[in-house]
Order: sequence, then C-alpha cells, then structure tokens
Amino acid sequence: MHKITVIIPAYNEADSITNVINDIPEIVNEIIVVNNNSTDKTEENAIKAGATVLTEKKRGYGNACLKGLEYIANQPEKPNIIVFLDGDYSDYPEELTKIVAPIIEKNIDFVIGARVKSLREVGSMTMPQIFGNWLATFLMKLFFGATFTDLGPFRAIKYDKLLALHMIDKTYGWTIEMQLKALKQKLTYTEVPVNYRNRIGISKVSGTIKGSIFAGAKILSWIFKYSIKK
Repeated sequence: MHKITVIIPAYNEADSITNVINDIPEIVNEIIVVNNNSTDKTEENAIKAGATVLTEKKRGYGNACLKGLEYIANQPEKPNIIVFLDGDYSDYPEELTKIVAPIIEKNIDFVIGARVKSLREVGSMTMPQIFGNWLATFLMKLFFGATFTDLGPFRAIKYDKLLALHMIDKTYGWTIEMQLKALKQKLTYTEVPVNYRNRIGISKVSGTIKGSIFAGAKILSWIFKYSIKK
C-alpha cells in the first residue's frame, strides 16, 4: 500500500487554496500546505479545508518545499510518494492519480505533469514561460540526452529517491534542480500530459518582469552548472 503526501507551497493563495485541497483525490494520506509568508487568509482557508499547515517565513518556492520535507522527516511514518502541486488552481488536482500511476504501476522513480499545448487553456502560460520551458528542456536534451518537455510543478517522486537528490535550491530553481539531479543520478522518469488552466490571482514569477528574469537566470545557471559538473 502506497502512502502519498502532497506538498503545496502557497503565497497569498486564499482565493484558490480551498479548491486545490478539495479536488485532491482521497488516495492521498496527507496534504501539507506551506504558508510562505502570506498576508491574506491562505493559512486560515487551508486549515478549514483540512490540510496540515506549516509556516515558512523565508520567501521562496524552494524554501517552502524544504519546509515541507523537514516536517515529513520528523514524522514517525514516512510516505512512499511525494507529490508537489501549486496552490493557484492552475493544475487539476484530481489528475494526481495520473501523476502517481507510473510510480505505483510501473515502479518509475519520478513523474512530471507535462503541460502540453493541446491541454492548456488559452493564456494559462505566458510567452516567457513557454520559451523558458522550451529552452530549458532543449538544453537538457543537448547536454544530458533528456526527454523532458516541461518543467511542470505538478510532479511526483518516490520519497527515498527525493531524499537522495539532496535538494538545496531555495527559490525559482527548485524544479530544474530536481530534474537535473534526477538525470545525474539516473532515476527512471516519465511525463504524463496534464490539463492546465489560467490560475486564480497573479503569478509571483511569470506575472512580473522581475520574476521572469530571475526565474530564467536561475534555470540557466543550474543547467550550465550541471553541464560542466563531473
């Protein structure tokens, strides 16, 4: 029997977090929302929806994810599978069953929910996001022979394999770090096409010029770092 834990980093997602939590399938054992210094009712709404809520005052997507993993490490029973999901309701949480299926049925280590064009709502990804995904996955293919097509945040990974990656990025580079380290450690991986819609609220990364620039720079720095690392 697989034990599944979901980690949701959340910064000012009061309007969406309840929908996200409510749509997560019942096969999940625990939903962890990491309140990343929100100034709205994200924490209150997440608690009401039944999630375990942690507080991480250091801003950054990676910081929030690391906080969730720290909490799990201190629990007596560990999950077999960790699922990462955004709190803005752009993903379809009910598709979590599709994300974890390759791990449960085929013993795959790592699964990315790929936001393919045919399943994306118009306007759900900005041009910088689309170009950034293309460039990052092209470079991973060029340098490492990877078959990734997306840096999608909706993803699942075996808990023991995740621990072995020794994740460290505290901000925008969390997703690319995970994929690069998975390649380096030769984890088995696959992608599952997922639906994607316009998020509720304004993106903290793609919704700002500063966020887009910093995210792009972080992604490229991780790729070039690993392209020369032996």
